[in-house]
Amino acid sequence: MSMQSVASPVNIPVPPNPKALRHIPGDEGWPFIGNTLAVLADPKGQIEKSAAKYGLIYRTHLFGETSVTMLGPEANELVLFDQARLFSSTHGWGRILGQLFPRGLMLLDFEEHRLHRRALSVAFKSGPMKSYLVDLDRGIAARVKQWKAQPGEMLVYPAMKQLTLDLAATSFLGADIGPEVDEITRAFIDMVAAAVAPIRRPLPFTQMGRGVAGRRRIVAYFAEQIPIRRARGGGDDLFSQLCQATHEDGALLSTQDIIDHMSFLMMAAHDTLTSSLTSFVGELAAHPEWQQQLREEVKGLGIEANDPSSIDNLEKMPLSEMAFKEALRMKPPVPSMPRRAVRDFSFRGYDVPAGTLVGVNPLFTHHMPDIWLEPDKFDPLRFSDQAQRTRHRFAWVPFGGGAHMCLGLHFAYMQAKTFARHFLQNLEVSVEPGYKADWQMWPIPKPRDGLRVVVKAV
Repeated sequence: MSMQSVASPVNIPVPPNPKALRHIPGDEGWPFIGNTLAVLADPKGQIEKSAAKYGLIYRTHLFGETSVTMLGPEANELVLFDQARLFSSTHGWGRILGQLFPRGLMLLDFEEHRLHRRALSVAFKSGPMKSYLVDLDRGIAARVKQWKAQPGEMLVYPAMKQLTLDLAATSFLGADIGPEVDEITRAFIDMVAAAVAPIRRPLPFTQMGRGVAGRRRIVAYFAEQIPIRRARGGGDDLFSQLCQATHEDGALLSTQDIIDHMSFLMMAAHDTLTSSLTSFVGELAAHPEWQQQLREEVKGLGIEANDPSSIDNLEKMPLSEMAFKEALRMKPPVPSMPRRAVRDFSFRGYDVPAGTLVGVNPLFTHHMPDIWLEPDKFDPLRFSDQAQRTRHRFAWVPFGGGAHMCLGLHFAYMQAKTFARHFLQNLEVSVEPGYKADWQMWPIPKPRDGLRVVVKAV
């Protein structure tokens, strides 16, 4: 089958005239800037205020366009599960990520997305995952050993950012990447920063300019390495796996496909995990009783601090997984998810025309008090088997849902539990009395002050 015949739809309806959305309650804010500044200043507070005033569907104006926000599990199911193929991810995320991460898996739609996802899934099967674990385990153990040797105050966010960058480089590119690793990781840092830069043109000395230059460096590196990896064969890292991956007709992924997918996967793997692990450590520091329960779980594995982790070990850490899920609930790494309607649809009695930019909001859903009792309280038991059976399946969506469910979610769990095992086995983490980090919740949550904690050897 020709890939051209399954390309993402190009005849997407243009955004409707704002008058076509006036029947939907809402407030478009100030001329030109709309509600953008208010949402950037306090995304959680602003969306809760709007929901209280207008309900679970409302009209707003953000980043230069009138759009519709739809909230709650039913909205998540409609948009993310998208059984009727009403919504384009390509034309939802495109304005944000298209310049720097074009044609990444999240930016493909429908049949084209299915074919690429199937080809990429080979890199997340059991064999490669066990290989990734070896590199993750070794890298995390070494970094925790460094922290243990330097007890005292630590800024969690920059420490996690460097850790996840290093892990992405070794697990995804291979341990033998060589001296280029620093240049490659610097390029990725510039690309991620540029994705949310206010100036969208790659002008000199701007974030976007640095991001586009970083992409050129990444493209050049992958284009040079792909024929080398294919000729060499084998290789357990994700890059080598993708160099051998094929479509359903047996054809290898194109050079450009591999470049685009590797760029996107490395960005997604390091930036969202940086946020999630930072949140996880912050909750453990603030809740010593849970920290101790998780430490007891790790002790129960019966392995020494220097022993390698195994898949069997990680499967015996259900409480650690529950605590990580609760951290993801409280601060989902992707707090809002945009789509563009490709056809007219209805939600909660309101007709929405084709071409409308729509958004769902995991951050809001994860704090709805009618779903989560005391939603601001850290309680990993929300994710016991019994508790999960009673909830709407789209009440918790940190990894998205439907066809676009995060392909690397099991990789994320594996990395989080490997981290928890080494961290808890070696370190105790706490915060100073009265300290509370100030979190910036959009576009990816991060603590403005880096999250100050105190670590000491167990």
